[in-house]
Amino acid sequence: MSQRPGAILVTILVALGLGAALAVAGSTAGQSLGGIPLFALAVAAAFAIQLIAYLPAVLLRTEKFFDLTGGLTFALVAVCLLIAVAPADARAWVLVAMIVIWGVRLSVFLFVRVHAQGSDGRFDDIKVNPLAFLRVWIMQGLWVAVTSSAAWVGITARESRGFDVWIVVGAVVWLAGLVIEIVADGQKAAFRRDPANTGRFIDVGVWSWSRHPNYFGEILVWVGVAVVALPAATGWQWVTLVSPVFVVLLLTRVSGIPLLEKRADARWGDEPAYREYKRRTPVLVPGLGRG
Repeated sequence: MSQRPGAILVTILVALGLGAALAVAGSTAGQSLGGIPLFALAVAAAFAIQLIAYLPAVLLRTEKFFDLTGGLTFALVAVCLLIAVAPADARAWVLVAMIVIWGVRLSVFLFVRVHAQGSDGRFDDIKVNPLAFLRVWIMQGLWVAVTSSAAWVGITARESRGFDVWIVVGAVVWLAGLVIEIVADGQKAAFRRDPANTGRFIDVGVWSWSRHPNYFGEILVWVGVAVVALPAATGWQWVTLVSPVFVVLLLTRVSGIPLLEKRADARWGDEPAYREYKRRTPVLVPGLGRG
């Protein structure tokens, strides 16, 4: 991504513009607070929290609470929406529980990891450039807003549809994804702690099913959330069901798999064992094709 000031400003403005458009679409129905749609307030809060956290981060030139802020923003905004809606129905409670459990778990895991490692290499050249650093915080605000948008529609819906099959199916998919993500992260952390594995790539446990099982789990999490929220969407709010599609594109085409695959190829690409691992192991979905 370009580090030129003009390009950075354009990216920031586009991100804010997309956030504003999402706020308009998601606010076409749903509850309000003081005449302002709760959905729009949620989008504004997602960006505002990042800006507040950015200030000490840029002054200290640290990225150590970047991931923590992102995950906790998911949880904080969801809880605030639950408090604001009147009354909160079963769908709202389930959606908030899904987001809080996922967000807190992930943010704490990433926070502990970056502190154990001492730094996050993604930010080495960014955190010394205030404008470029601001861009990643703004992009994180957009990530929170778009990813949470389907859930926010379900939480702020005006009409309650009661406990239905959509909640059950979505919760099962979400739980499966969460378990896969937790197991994948735990296995990788344990693998790295073993001195015998220093410099090696992980190919055991769920990592023998997929080269990126944690991302597969995360995709299932947000598919499950969207399934639960689905009956609450109406009109332009259907746009928010792009949430799991956005997660898939982000992880498979932008910042997730492409970056990690490039790093792995650079590190182990000359090793026959790694090439064999890539040949026999699907990139993302277990059992779906080969490397």
